[in-house]
Amino acid sequence: MKAKFKNIIEENKKLKTEIERLKRELKKRKKYGLVWEDKSEEVVEVCKEKLPVLKEVKNKEIITDKNKPVNLLIEGDNYHALSVLNYTHAGKVDVIYIDPPYNTGKKKEWRFNDHYVDKEDAYRHSKWLSFMEKRLKLAKNLLKDTGVVFISIDDNEVAQLKLLMDEIFGEKNFITMFIWEKTQHFGRQKVNYYSNCEYILAYARHLFKDKIRELLVQRLKTEFDDAPLYNASNKTQKLVFPANSVIFNIKDGIYKNTTDKKYKLIKPVEVKNGKNVSDLILSFKSRWSQDTVNRHIKEGAKFWIKSSNFAIRVIYGKNKVFRDSPKQIIFTNINNPFVAIDRFNKKVGTTEEGSGELEKIIGKQNIFDYPKPTSLIRYLISLYFDEKNNSHKKDILVLDFFAGTGTTGQAVLELNKEDGGNRQFILVTNNENNICTDVCYPRIKKVIEGYKNLKGEWVGGLGGNLKYFKTDFVDFDEPTDRNKIKFTKQAIEMLCIKEGTFEKVINNERFKIFKNSDHYTGIILDQTSIPAFKKAIKGIKGKFNVYVFSLGDEIFDEDFADVKQKVKLSPIPEAILKVYRRIFK
Repeated sequence: MKAKFKNIIEENKKLKTEIERLKRELKKRKKYGLVWEDKSEEVVEVCKEKLPVLKEVKNKEIITDKNKPVNLLIEGDNYHALSVLNYTHAGKVDVIYIDPPYNTGKKKEWRFNDHYVDKEDAYRHSKWLSFMEKRLKLAKNLLKDTGVVFISIDDNEVAQLKLLMDEIFGEKNFITMFIWEKTQHFGRQKVNYYSNCEYILAYARHLFKDKIRELLVQRLKTEFDDAPLYNASNKTQKLVFPANSVIFNIKDGIYKNTTDKKYKLIKPVEVKNGKNVSDLILSFKSRWSQDTVNRHIKEGAKFWIKSSNFAIRVIYGKNKVFRDSPKQIIFTNINNPFVAIDRFNKKVGTTEEGSGELEKIIGKQNIFDYPKPTSLIRYLISLYFDEKNNSHKKDILVLDFFAGTGTTGQAVLELNKEDGGNRQFILVTNNENNICTDVCYPRIKKVIEGYKNLKGEWVGGLGGNLKYFKTDFVDFDEPTDRNKIKFTKQAIEMLCIKEGTFEKVINNERFKIFKNSDHYTGIILDQTSIPAFKKAIKGIKGKFNVYVFSLGDEIFDEDFADVKQKVKLSPIPEAILKVYRRIFK
């Protein structure tokens, strides 16, 4: 009896301890935000015993100009690829665009742990959030301080994604949610409404510094560029335009009314020699206030009225540059006066156009439905703005880790052709249903080198360089000396990717040298070969980033004292393992 009573006491103690633990956990729980049941993922669990690396598929390399930057296509799970990129490209990416699974529950749309997720799955949203959170956290580390991420999504997960992005990137870094008009074909599609739009969430890595950063600009308007002042969503204002500040394309005379009800003349205005003799006082829904009108007049702006409807427009002043922001709704109907047109005068297209352009390049495919049109991705990337230099940068790095059919890669190449830029891309996609080998890679190859379209007409290539990598693994269940040596030998291509040095100069078992222009990478696999390495680089002009194998974090800087101005030292594999420890815990 005593033993039984003792057991009951012990069980009560355990129960009380568990209750106290749960109380503490509940106190820790956030009071507001997104909560879901985290689901473990096999591709994540494997990294506890195996470390991801990248291996080049040499026969898929495309080089058309050695003086141009190299683009990367990585075949494999994007969690593993992003883990590698967290070492090779931390803080290097300017723009991320992704088009992840929409989690519609449709048959064979999206797999989690090698099983398709359907509408009947009670944990459908939790699985999707678990899947996205892990990848978005890794992606955030890759963005520059001024970086921007765009994510396409539809109604199924837009609310959850917004909250998830607020949690990972911070609500203060939310830029906007674009609404893209995805189709012009209307008919019976859904009960209660027709789905003709998708959403694109835009977040900055750091939207604020001293003030809000202007990271997205549609185009720069200079002298003789003009733009309407009317904005239907603004309140009606009474604005005064001083005498001689407005140019008229209508007959001279005294005007008391307008022919457009949206504009109201507060008092008659006299037009003489195409100018307003008296003040023009106009009431309408203006995007500018009186203070803004006055400021622009001081900076040399004029105003323009083309007809008796008095739809007033601004003509920007001489030698002045003004930034035109993108509209939140991306209209695609050419008959709409607000249709989205990029700064290269290319209209944003629809899903039908995306399917059509892919078919023209690779023929019919039944692997991926409704790829995004290249024009949409072009438009988004072309918005990215260098506020400091008041210009659109031409040398940015763009990442898409749900690359699918490779639309983002084509968009980058087209933009480079448009303005002679040196933008680079990194595409990551799995090879489910052979989408990488049969769609994405062939598409990029044809776009670079040129191809015959469905009509048999030759379409010239856009040029560019590409290296194709696949994710691989190195067994690393314990940080033993043997495992460190094995991992270092398999990580050489990762180091070349990090440094952007792919041309072999010296390649032997003890040390290796790769180059890119006047930048060199040295990899020393055996410390006893340091003297031989230094002798090899003696006659080479240029800077060296040198990776020295060490079982700890020693870099043997004393051995390089005589060439310290020429080399920058890092230990391997410790530099990589430090990143992996943070990711895989």
